[in-house]
Amino acid sequence: MLTSTSTFIVLSALLPHSTLGLLFGRDINAPLLPSYDYIVVGCGISGLVVTNRLSEDPSVTVLCIEAGIADHYEPIIQDPVYVGADVGGIYDWNLATVPQYQLDGGARPMPQGKVLGGGSILNAMCWNRGGQDDYNTWEDFGNPGWGWEGMLPYFMKSETYTPVYSEEIAQQYSINYDPSIHGFSGPVAVSYPKFFYPQSINLFVALNLLGVPTEFDPNDGLGAGAAFVPTDLEPNNQTRADARRSYYDPYATRENFHVITGQQVTRIIIDGIAGDPESENPTSAGNNNGEGPSSGGTGGLGFSPDQTPPVGQTSSRFVRRDPSTSNLRIAGVEFAPNATAPRQTVYATREVIVAAGSLHTAQLLQLSGIGPASLLETFDIPLALDLPGVGNNLQDHCLVGTFYPYNNLSYPLPTELTTNATYNAEAQQEYLTSKTGPWTAGSPNALAFPPLPLISNISDTILNDASNQSPTDYLLPGLDSTLVAGYSAQKASLVQRLGRRTTAAIEIINNNAGSLTVSVMHPFSRGSCYINSPNPFDPPSIDPRWLTNPADRQVLLAALLFNRQILATPPMLELQAAQFVPPIDADEDALNEVISNGIRTEFHPSGTCAMLPLAQGGVVDSHLRVWGTQNLRVVDASIFPLIPAAHLQAVVYAVAEKAADIIKADNYGVPPSQIPTSSSINATSSGIDSSVDPPPTSAASTSSIMASTTSIMVSTTSIVVSTISTIESTTSIVVSTSATVQASSTPVSPTVLSNSISSVISTLASSISLSSTLTSSSISSTAASSAMISGTAKSSANLGYNTISFSTQTSTPVEAEHSSEGISYSLPLLITTASESTVGPDTPSATPSASSSTSISTSQSLTRLPQASQTLSTAASSTRLFEPSILSSTFMDASAIEASVVSSSVMAILTQSGIPPSIASSIEPIIVATQSASSPSASPSGGISPEEQSLIEAFIQLLTQYFNVD
Repeated sequence: MLTSTSTFIVLSALLPHSTLGLLFGRDINAPLLPSYDYIVVGCGISGLVVTNRLSEDPSVTVLCIEAGIADHYEPIIQDPVYVGADVGGIYDWNLATVPQYQLDGGARPMPQGKVLGGGSILNAMCWNRGGQDDYNTWEDFGNPGWGWEGMLPYFMKSETYTPVYSEEIAQQYSINYDPSIHGFSGPVAVSYPKFFYPQSINLFVALNLLGVPTEFDPNDGLGAGAAFVPTDLEPNNQTRADARRSYYDPYATRENFHVITGQQVTRIIIDGIAGDPESENPTSAGNNNGEGPSSGGTGGLGFSPDQTPPVGQTSSRFVRRDPSTSNLRIAGVEFAPNATAPRQTVYATREVIVAAGSLHTAQLLQLSGIGPASLLETFDIPLALDLPGVGNNLQDHCLVGTFYPYNNLSYPLPTELTTNATYNAEAQQEYLTSKTGPWTAGSPNALAFPPLPLISNISDTILNDASNQSPTDYLLPGLDSTLVAGYSAQKASLVQRLGRRTTAAIEIINNNAGSLTVSVMHPFSRGSCYINSPNPFDPPSIDPRWLTNPADRQVLLAALLFNRQILATPPMLELQAAQFVPPIDADEDALNEVISNGIRTEFHPSGTCAMLPLAQGGVVDSHLRVWGTQNLRVVDASIFPLIPAAHLQAVVYAVAEKAADIIKADNYGVPPSQIPTSSSINATSSGIDSSVDPPPTSAASTSSIMASTTSIMVSTTSIVVSTISTIESTTSIVVSTSATVQASSTPVSPTVLSNSISSVISTLASSISLSSTLTSSSISSTAASSAMISGTAKSSANLGYNTISFSTQTSTPVEAEHSSEGISYSLPLLITTASESTVGPDTPSATPSASSSTSISTSQSLTRLPQASQTLSTAASSTRLFEPSILSSTFMDASAIEASVVSSSVMAILTQSGIPPSIASSIEPIIVATQSASSPSASPSGGISPEEQSLIEAFIQLLTQYFNVD
């Protein structure tokens, strides 16, 4: 019969963690499923976009894992006036470069978002795309579909563009827009502040006088010049429209959209590749990765640290695999909250998508055995793929700050917000009451992107010098020949494009207070990002190598000299600028000193996993799939072959939108794959039969038997059998199998369903060397049929069973209005046996002891059974309740033999509670569990206790609310 504990196990296994308190929502950090269709690493811009778009399909599950925490909607994040103030805080990785000896020998900060929403929480909010030729060049490098025409639909898809609120303002500040290239229904609000500093007009007029045009629409990609760029800003409440608020918050109630924070992915699990020494023996050191939080909560993972599934087989540690012929499969990821915590594991049935940003994506791939062979061998990391491009080709927009404070006090200055308390208080009150005023104008969005021929009369010399360089002159020594070939092609493209008047060479960032910061938009210099150790919590070695190529320094020199020309124009003289940095009389040596001391990042690292052919040092192909893998993709700024002349957030949003469509298309009609595939283990009565060495186990469990979870997807067109390794235990063997019948407009063939169930049983039986029989039954051939597998078992020596027999039972399908749109029914079977001693091939027969069972809680993603002297668990196959599938679970201990009495009682309660019979008959298998007839707690009558009835009635109440049944 059912006990209250076992009934709770059934109900909690069916309902999502948060559903027990809220039917249509899911908390961040709720318990995880043991596997997902897609796992996304990093919940920044690209990660949240991809997770959101993939979860639009309710038939798949998507998990996004974020190392940082979620923000708390603090004003420092939301209010535009605070732009830049949270850099270096709790939402920043607080990384730094290695010393830059080509400059002044000092290290530089390298801010990166460590928070749900990533860099969109920290950035300056500027929203521009770059030039059309930036993306046409991507396509020219062998990436069809990545040109301007291929990217434009995704730029548009990501945004809801709102024109400037005043026609008068639009005319004054030359803010125009072309509606044909903007989106008006996307997730990100793109608009303008409710305050404009008039000195921006002075700058634009000055640039026009010097021949630099004002762009009609800075996002049409047609020219290079001055523009008042929009920002990711809610037009009404004038707050930051970051990735979290755009792609997560409005969709958080999707039951297949899972996010977990405070967990850093430490390794990608590759079939057939053993773990690195550090992950197998985690360091005891603290979290040295910057100054971010040193720990995160371990609750909500759905499984405990000592219950990590095996991750594949040991192989030769340094077998050099050719990415052009390899076809590695990714099984899942390993993660932990900090360096001292044990690693957790979660599996992917379709793909793992890395979206950790250019620095951490490269680091993660290297830690996982994908990268330059010589680097990985240095740290004794097993080599999965020799991909020299991983961590190389690092590009960044480096900038040099200037200081020309304006002294004409008739102009409002943003610096007054920090120097004049009364002015700031008035501005704050205006913002809080009407969402207008200076507090809305924190972003430096009156910008210019001039071409090289318009800022320097020696542009031809600069480009000729670059053209005449040997490709290896200014690269890191000893780079792979493919990287040299790739850089050679990039350099040739840069030389050609920078000679045009439609390609931006620099950016001039105007803060309206006297700073005209200059930045290199198309750098010739290339840097690197390499691991420092096998410890994933050690920050990577980041070496941007800014200005190692002299062409970049020449461009910056030209930019500083051009600033002098700007300040000498009549409209800028009106502002009465004092030229302090650099001084007005600075010669070339002094300007070079300003450059060497002042170089910083513009927060745009990119290119470390470039979308290029293998012959040019590429890491991903045009579908963003890592070369040499089946199901590993990278979706972030690291895939840029060449960095575009733009602030990168709008670009990353568009890349991720496009990537999501590519991933959907590549997986259309393709069933989920095995978990894992190349490392399945067959257990026999005499031990483990495997062609390769098994995963390492502890001394106490060397005789434990690895069982398998076998699932089968049944449809009218395909049948797929997949395998998931379950958790080893010193006291138990847990085997789970499930069959799913997908709803279809075409009736499911009874033969197909019967054969499918038979296949499940045969696979299960063969995996543990047991005999099995399938009792024939009539399977309903309606569009959506449900069935339940029941079984009998007897304990014996070794495995605890010598016979397992199976039968199927049919039930009436859910009513038509509830069975459309892909509703389906899972048919799992869970059989477990345990003894008080270690189970092994030579272990004497031991009958499971019901009296030693322990009551434990159960989550949706993890089935935990109170049948052993310690907590037992299995990564059981599971889906979502009614969205789009129902997880029906039947639990049997070693001597379970009959469920008909319980089934009848449950059906009576269901129908008496107002559930229509057709629905009740489909729900009934979900809440049936069998208990040993010989259990001390068994009811002589086989009925249901009052506690059980209360739990069932509570479940019925939730179902009644769901179906709106009176």
